[in-house]
Amino acid sequence: MPIPRTRALCLLTSLLALSLASSASADPSGVSSNWAGYFAVPLSHAQSFSGVSGTWREPAATCDAGREAYSAVWTGLGGYSERSRALEQIGTDADCSRSGRASYTAWYELIPAAPVNLKLRVHPGDEITSSVTVAGHGVTLAIRDLTTGARYRVTRHASAVDVTSAEWILEAPSVCPAASSCQALPLADFGEVAFASATAISGGHTGAVDDPAWSSGALELHQDANSGSGGGAARRRTPPQELITAIPSAPAGPGGAFSVAWQKQAAGQEAPPAPALTGSAGGVQ
Repeated sequence: MPIPRTRALCLLTSLLALSLASSASADPSGVSSNWAGYFAVPLSHAQSFSGVSGTWREPAATCDAGREAYSAVWTGLGGYSERSRALEQIGTDADCSRSGRASYTAWYELIPAAPVNLKLRVHPGDEITSSVTVAGHGVTLAIRDLTTGARYRVTRHASAVDVTSAEWILEAPSVCPAASSCQALPLADFGEVAFASATAISGGHTGAVDDPAWSSGALELHQDANSGSGGGAARRRTPPQELITAIPSAPAGPGGAFSVAWQKQAAGQEAPPAPALTGSAGGVQ
């Protein structure tokens, strides 16, 4: 049935697997309509992930009056495959209201259930760390503001789980007016988000995003600068004049640190290439 556009659903930060509108439906170059950052997938079907964690600096959103825009930073398990029906994730968002005011919140989500907003105050510049661990159908989600000391941790039973991928993502959230129709919302100008660490656990082994124990790769986000600005079908058929992009840097150090940078550029201008790691999956699995 139709899904109403509520604030919670506007903050939906998933691949929206229910509609198969996977943000990993990227082309082989690693370009997505709503994800930027890194993913990791197993080297074999016998392998899976039991945990993922990341630490980042909460970005500051630059807002313009008259334009709503959204961004979310999260770590999660599952959802990368176009066959996925679940995704376990926790993170924060930096959004812009139509009045030009920025807001910051924390949340978790167990797809296909709706996201849950948390009573944890987040400020731009705060150092945030989050983790997701899965044991059977038990999912433990934790987030902590290292700057203020505020924290949240919960274990939930999920009817469906996906442990076939791990992600560290900056996202343009999506809204679904119908279960089979989802659209990415305008991406907020978040400037840059810096991940100080990005690690996963598989088979008892903990490693960084680019660990050789799994295959990994980068995704960069490309979005029409007029996305969500109205104008109907005629506007949607018009070739974009400007692109908004979010480009990840190469991971570095034992913790897999990297950053994602927001840019606006002419549509014909080539974006900086997203680094492809050795063994990168490079697309939908």
